[in-house]
Amino acid sequence: MKIVLLGPPGAGKGTQAEFICKNFSIPHISTGDMLREAISAKSNLGTKAKAIMDSGKLVSDEVIIGLVKDRIKKDDCKDGFLFDGFPRTIPQADALQEAEINIDIVIELTLADEMIISRMSGRRIHQPSGRSYHVEFNPPLAEGKDDVTGEALIQREDDLPETVKKRLDVYWEQTNPLIVYYRSKSVQTDIKYIEIDGSRSLTEVSDQINHLLKG
Repeated sequence: MKIVLLGPPGAGKGTQAEFICKNFSIPHISTGDMLREAISAKSNLGTKAKAIMDSGKLVSDEVIIGLVKDRIKKDDCKDGFLFDGFPRTIPQADALQEAEINIDIVIELTLADEMIISRMSGRRIHQPSGRSYHVEFNPPLAEGKDDVTGEALIQREDDLPETVKKRLDVYWEQTNPLIVYYRSKSVQTDIKYIEIDGSRSLTEVSDQINHLLKG
């Protein structure tokens, strides 16, 4: 089972990726992890990627695809894998196909931008411990205070409404063409495209994904 997981920041992609990989015994593959591993291992592709990144440029699709091809040769990918955050663009999706890496299923988690901004801007963090709260869904016992230490909670810059809005703008600009691409492929090829309402509870979303993947 070879899966691509799409969805905007704050839609619960990371959590659902963990559930899917655990339930179906496949690895969770992200380009960020692959880059860090390759650079740490000082492989040829890792060295090339590091040089590109050190120069302030984006790592080319050619290097990324090379890393993907190396990664999926490992034993843990024999029954499939889940791509999270890749491909990001149509050229990357085309390069996957040209490399004969055939995707079986594309899952898109959908969630209205307004709900994402509400979810993310409501997060509060106790920085020393990493404990996380939400002003609406998981509030601390005392407003603005960590339950354990009583110390002040902070709102990360990444969770400010204006920052979240910018991230969403970038996501839709990059990913909307990819959504159209894979929806079209699902009509023309054997790729199965599944759209999931991410506004429901984590359990409801996970149960629906499991049902559809096993069906």
